[in-house]
Amino acid sequence: MKNTFQEHIEVDCSSKKFNWWHAVINSINDGILVIDKKGIVRFINPEYTKITGVKSDIIGKPLIEYRPGAQLTNTLKDQQCRVGVYRKEKNREYMVDMAPIIIEGKVAGAVSVCKSLNEVDKLSMELRRQTEKLKNLENRMDSIYEAKYTFEQIIGGDGGLRHVVHIAEKVAESQFPILVTGESGTGKELFSQAIHNKSERKHGPFIPVNCAAIPSSLLESELFGYGDGAFTNAKKGGKAGLFEIADNGTIFLDEIGDMSYDLQAKLLRVLQENKIRRVGEVTERAVDVRIIAATHRNLQQLVNKKQFREDLFYRLNVIQLEIPPLRERREDIRKLVYSFIEHSITNTSYTIDKYTLGFLQSYHWPGNVRELKNVIDYATCMTEGTDILFHHLPEFMIKNEKRFSDVAGKTEKSSQTLQKAIQDKECAFIQEILRKYPNNIEGKRKAAEVLDISLATLYNKMKKYHIHF
Repeated sequence: MKNTFQEHIEVDCSSKKFNWWHAVINSINDGILVIDKKGIVRFINPEYTKITGVKSDIIGKPLIEYRPGAQLTNTLKDQQCRVGVYRKEKNREYMVDMAPIIIEGKVAGAVSVCKSLNEVDKLSMELRRQTEKLKNLENRMDSIYEAKYTFEQIIGGDGGLRHVVHIAEKVAESQFPILVTGESGTGKELFSQAIHNKSERKHGPFIPVNCAAIPSSLLESELFGYGDGAFTNAKKGGKAGLFEIADNGTIFLDEIGDMSYDLQAKLLRVLQENKIRRVGEVTERAVDVRIIAATHRNLQQLVNKKQFREDLFYRLNVIQLEIPPLRERREDIRKLVYSFIEHSITNTSYTIDKYTLGFLQSYHWPGNVRELKNVIDYATCMTEGTDILFHHLPEFMIKNEKRFSDVAGKTEKSSQTLQKAIQDKECAFIQEILRKYPNNIEGKRKAAEVLDISLATLYNKMKKYHIHF
C-alpha cells in the first residue's frame, strides 16, 4: 500500500472508523481544512465554512486555485508550522494555525485550524481577566505577609529600650538568626518587623507564626507543608508550607519555647542546611529564609529541664535581644499614652488630665505595652467628650486609686527627698552587686540576674547613675 494521505483517507472511508473520526472533527468548534501532499483539499468541517465562508464543494480540488493567498501550501513545501496567522477574506477575519501531516517520516499533507477573531477576543478577554485576578491575589498575599513597623515607630527613651533598638538596627542587615526575649506584650513582633524592614529582605515576605496557638500535630505541616496523599483529607497535589512561602524573606516564630521537642529537631535542620522536607515526601527543597524567634520563657531553664534542645538553643541564640518590661521604663509611658491617643481609631483629638496620666505612670503594667494600649482604647470609648479622666479607666484599675492617691498626696519636697533617697540606695546596691562579678558582658549579665532586671535595664541604670565598671 502506498503511503499517501489520500490513500489513508480512502481506506478509512470504507470503514466505520472513518464515520467516527468524521463525527469527532465535525464537533470541534475550530475550523479545520486538510490537504494531501499534492495540495488537493480532502476535508473541511462545517465550522471552517462558518468562519471563512468557503463551501464544501472545494473538496477534491487544488487549494491554490480556489484560495490563491492560502499559506497552507507553503507549509506543505517547507514543512514548517505557522501559528497565529491573521487572515481577512471580505468581511471575515480569523486567525489560522498550520502544520504539516507526517506519516511514517514522510509528508502526507497539511492541516489548517482556524478560529474567528470574535472567539480569539473572548479568549483574550478571559486571559486578561484571569491575569488581573491572579495579580489581585498576589497583591493580597503581599499585604498579608507584609511587615508594617519600622524602628522609627518604636517609642522609647535613652537607656534600656534605645539600647535595644541600637543593637537591633546593627544586626538587622546580617543574615544570622535572632532570638527576641521579653515578657508578653513588650513588642517582640514589632521589633521583628522592624528588623525585617531594615534588612536586605524587606521586599520579601514576613511570615508570623505563633507556635503556641497551633496544635503540635498541625504545626509541622503548617511550617513545612505536605505532599500529595500525605494523610486523610490532604489537599490534592500537596500544599506549600510557611517556610516555602517565606522564601527570600523572614519567618517569625513567636513563642518558640512552646514548640514540641520532636519538631525542634526538624527546625534545627532548616537552620543547618537551609532545606525543608514536606510531610509525606522524601525529597528536600531548598529555602532561603531568615529566622527570628521570640519567647517570654527562659529557654536556658527549658534546656536544663530537657524541654528544649540545647543545640537548637545555641543555633537560635546567635544574637539575643532582650526587651525590658514597661515597669522598668516608666519614662516611656507618657510618650506611649500620647501616641496611642493620637492614633486612636476614632480619629478624635483627645486630651488626658494630669492626675490620670500620673496614675498610669505609677501602675505596674503586668501586660506591658499591649495592656497600656488596651486601656487607652477603652478610655476613649468611655469618654463622652474629648477629655480622658480617671473614671474613664477600667474598673480593675480604679481599685488601685487609694495607693496612688496616698503617694500623690505627699508634698513635692518630701516626694523629691524620698525619691533621692531611693535613688541613692539603688545606686549603691547596683555598685555592690557589680563588684562581685568580672567587668565584662558575662559578669554584667550575672549581675542583672541577681538584681532581677534585664541586661538592658542594668545598662540604663548604670548610665543614669554614672556607674563605670
